[in-house]
Amino acid sequence: MLTETLIKLFKRDLEKLKTEINLYQNESSLWLTTANVSNSAGNLCLHIVGNLNHFIGSELGNTSYVRQRDLEFSLKNIPRTELLSAINAAISVVEKSLSQLKEEDLHKEYRRRVSEETMTIEFFLVHLTMHLTYHLGQINYHRRLLE
Repeated sequence: MLTETLIKLFKRDLEKLKTEINLYQNESSLWLTTANVSNSAGNLCLHIVGNLNHFIGSELGNTSYVRQRDLEFSLKNIPRTELLSAINAAISVVEKSLSQLKEEDLHKEYRRRVSEETMTIEFFLVHLTMHLTYHLGQINYHRRLLE
């Protein structure tokens, strides 16, 4: 079933995210920005975790997570250990939430915003894997460029 594949992909890329965060030699570099690089790796990490906790955990898994998206980009200097802990927690949320979905759930309509067209849950979950991978690539480039 697709959910098994999605769980594997999310876990794989969240493990890669932990690797990227750990590869920063200087922890403070996680929070660097420049005139042309406006999002730090730390903030992108918080954004990935917040995104998955909201859309997969809260929306699909019925967790009690309340997203504060603005903090994903405004918080600074969160210790690396806390980022890694948040990633580990997101892995658990994704695995638990997606494993509860049935095949028929994937074909249900889903809409993020009132102004947005509907899509299936399946489509949106594939979108979320791509969103994670996009930001993971940004973090990899950020590390190699700024460190």
